[in-house]
Amino acid sequence: MSLDVHELRFAYAAQPVLRGVSFRVEPGALSALLGPNGSGKSTLLKHLAGFLPARQGRVRVLGRDLAGLSLRERARLIGFLPQSHVPVFPFRVAEVVLTGRAAGITFLPGRKDREKAAEAMARVGIAHLADRPYSELSGGERQLVLIARVLAQEPRVFLLDEPLAHLDIANQVRVVRLLKELAAAGLTVLIVMHDPNLALLFADGIVVLKEGRVLRFGPHGEMADRRLYEEAYGVALAAVPFGDRFLLVPDAAPPAEPPGLRVFR
Repeated sequence: MSLDVHELRFAYAAQPVLRGVSFRVEPGALSALLGPNGSGKSTLLKHLAGFLPARQGRVRVLGRDLAGLSLRERARLIGFLPQSHVPVFPFRVAEVVLTGRAAGITFLPGRKDREKAAEAMARVGIAHLADRPYSELSGGERQLVLIARVLAQEPRVFLLDEPLAHLDIANQVRVVRLLKELAAAGLTVLIVMHDPNLALLFADGIVVLKEGRVLRFGPHGEMADRRLYEEAYGVALAAVPFGDRFLLVPDAAPPAEPPGLRVFR
């Protein structure tokens, strides 16, 4: 079952942010949400996670109406990674990850909960940080902790707002591979990406927003269109082949093209 969004509208005060957003994300594929700054990506993800009420429109998660789910049902079904997180208390990393198990804990966390938290830390490569205070970590380390917390939750739908932010290239590759594994296991994975090239390289499906509207969505093959991203970001681009895909670079007419590099305009 998919994640279905139909005619979603929302405004902060009198300022419209989402203007009739409709698209579908299928399970079994890594889907990316792209768009320029201020296009409504983070607001949209908060709606899909149930943190903001829709003024108009409908969201269905795995065949169920999001508005009809209880808080506990949402927590069991949907894992959400916010764009930013400010630590308030000096919890240890293991304790932060363990909070991802809260939806299934009736009183106190048990052995299974701790095992799932430890497994999640190992999958993102932060087991060695388990006893470190979360508040003392770098931005990239905190990001990995929050990803591990969502993993420990064991949701069926992953909604991640810029999960690759603050990460070095090695950890970006680690996280992308992990997300691809989750999608391949039949889970629904939608992530906000800042860099369209990462989506063009790794995503199976792409949703492009601009000014609160969906310009286009679909599988990667239908979204590999340079002109689409020129329209979305308002900049002239050139497409550089990379294997069976391509990368986007600013079309600044470089003085000379390196040998072996073909740039298509």
